[in-house]
Amino acid sequence: MKKNTIKILSSIAFFMAITIAPVNAQQISPLEGRWDMVINYEGKELPSWLEVRHSGTHTLVGRFVYASGSARPVSEIKLTGGGFNFSIPPQWEPGEKNMEFEGMMDGDVLKGTMRFTDGKSYNWMASRAPVLPYEKNPKWGNPIALFNGKDLNGWHAMGENQWIVDSGILKSPKSGSNLVSDESFTDFKLHVEFRYPEGSNSGIYLRGRYELQIMDGNAPEPLDVEFGGIYGFLTPNEMVAKKAGDWQVFDVTLIGNRVSIVANGSAIINDQIIPGITGGALDSKEGMPGPLMIQGDHGPIEFRNIVITPRVTE
Repeated sequence: MKKNTIKILSSIAFFMAITIAPVNAQQISPLEGRWDMVINYEGKELPSWLEVRHSGTHTLVGRFVYASGSARPVSEIKLTGGGFNFSIPPQWEPGEKNMEFEGMMDGDVLKGTMRFTDGKSYNWMASRAPVLPYEKNPKWGNPIALFNGKDLNGWHAMGENQWIVDSGILKSPKSGSNLVSDESFTDFKLHVEFRYPEGSNSGIYLRGRYELQIMDGNAPEPLDVEFGGIYGFLTPNEMVAKKAGDWQVFDVTLIGNRVSIVANGSAIINDQIIPGITGGALDSKEGMPGPLMIQGDHGPIEFRNIVITPRVTE
């Protein structure tokens, strides 16, 4: 009886060892987390983003957002003697070579180089993304009409301007410059009405960093790069886009990095965390207030009734 008891206890201990030990086997690397990155590219600062996390017991993986395009997976982040490296294939970048990243931790920042698809190398630096405070029941201020229906007062184009106001409608009749609000915001509720012609593509960047996708798509199911998605990160729970040429509505609530979106009367994203900046962001300073940016460099788009309600800060 005693021997049987010992055998049973030994079996239980062995079972616990093989089922529990792997969960705790990998130590947390100081690289793990989300990083707001800036790449110094031919005199320009390109906002980018990196996430590092462990997979299983001994592998680091991640996600990366370049200055353009959607978030893309990093299959392995390899640790070297005093640093790390990873490689990602091109997405919208020219050429067929991978982008190669090398880096190291220097205090509380990451520093390194990126070899672009053209073979040239550029320096980059990243700081740990801040934890944005979330208030469950914020106090809201008074609604502000950001578009007056008459002119571009309160907005500026990022380059040669193609935006016009016609019969109370803000229009980008052709691909050109993005349009940015003069005023910046932290937490807010946004109501915006828009329409687009067949095949067009645009977007609204919340705080200038997180793109809410607008496009005339024909995907059979919702995708994070289609209508109503936070580009490359958050997928709507249903496709509620109307046909091209119809007026459509987004009602957005952004508190910290948590977003809720009601599109054409249907709640499609409910209080979800936006992991990081999306491609095309104005900057990667996630802890700072930011403007609205309307994408005008993809296709024709029209807006009316752009109303924002900022959160009251004590």
